[in-house]
Amino acid sequence: MDTREKILSREGLHDVLDEHRRAGRKVVFANGVFDLLHVGHVRYLQAAREEGDLLVVGLNSDASTRTLKGAGRPILTERARASLVAAVAAVDYVVVFDELDVNALLREFQPDVHAKGTDYTADTVPERDLAALLGIRVAIVGDPKNHSTRDFLARLRHEKDA
Repeated sequence: MDTREKILSREGLHDVLDEHRRAGRKVVFANGVFDLLHVGHVRYLQAAREEGDLLVVGLNSDASTRTLKGAGRPILTERARASLVAAVAAVDYVVVFDELDVNALLREFQPDVHAKGTDYTADTVPERDLAALLGIRVAIVGDPKNHSTRDFLARLRHEKDA
């Protein structure tokens, strides 16, 4: 599949998820900014995919990324980031969202599993109460959080200034 076909509007995602659910497939949802895709992101996505039959990734829009991460972010546009995430073999679909959290997407798409990275615990997942209310299992997946775009950018700035 062409990676561009993996990037869907919210309406388009509803249509394909309906088909997958009719076929009895378990939907996993993961989310993030994915600015400067790195090995930690890939391992998170691979581990998320192992929690079900297909993986949908919610990608923060440029506007929400600026609000969450601050000035100078994102480094890459939402279109570029969506293309990179879609190119990861474990990812089935990508949807870009403007909200600052994924509560609306969890309500809208009601995945079977909501996958969060290891920088969270079962008690610190921001969406845990909503997930429980909706019957969505929360899974903490991926390798230890020792990769981050923020740290990478700080290292680059430090080396530039040295």
